[in-house]
Amino acid sequence: MTIYDQDCYTHQAKPFNLRALRGQVLLVVNVASQCGFTPQLKELETFYQRYRDRGFTVLGFPCNQFGRQSPENAQAFCQFGEQQYGINFPLLEKVHVNGGRAHPLFVWLKHQAPGVLGTPMIKWNFTKFLIGRDGNVIARFGPRDHGRPLRLALEKALDESYP
Repeated sequence: MTIYDQDCYTHQAKPFNLRALRGQVLLVVNVASQCGFTPQLKELETFYQRYRDRGFTVLGFPCNQFGRQSPENAQAFCQFGEQQYGINFPLLEKVHVNGGRAHPLFVWLKHQAPGVLGTPMIKWNFTKFLIGRDGNVIARFGPRDHGRPLRLALEKALDESYP
């Protein structure tokens, strides 16, 4: 099973075809509008603009599970992202990432790349999963992981050839 076997929807509740991204490097992130890490949206957009021509896409999933820091619906989050941070990368459906209502995509991601001490739980907003061109998870990054370490891992994944 790979990421391409997962089902998800756009912020407008329309099916989003992950299979159309086959062969790309992906960064899947649970995002929030009122979090101390929200300014990372600007960096994620910068990465998207810089590397999309090399086969890279960011997929942002709004999530309100941590401190109720994203209370708006997915459409309102999309408007917020566009207006405040100039987001052009895909912003998808609002999801739960933990618990019994966790989106199957995030259940799969956490299984592929457990967190600290092997714990599958996502601890906070802006946890990032780097997906290789083969559709499998390369690495998991915590909310504080951004900037140069994330950029270097992303560039390494982009440099690897598609099998």
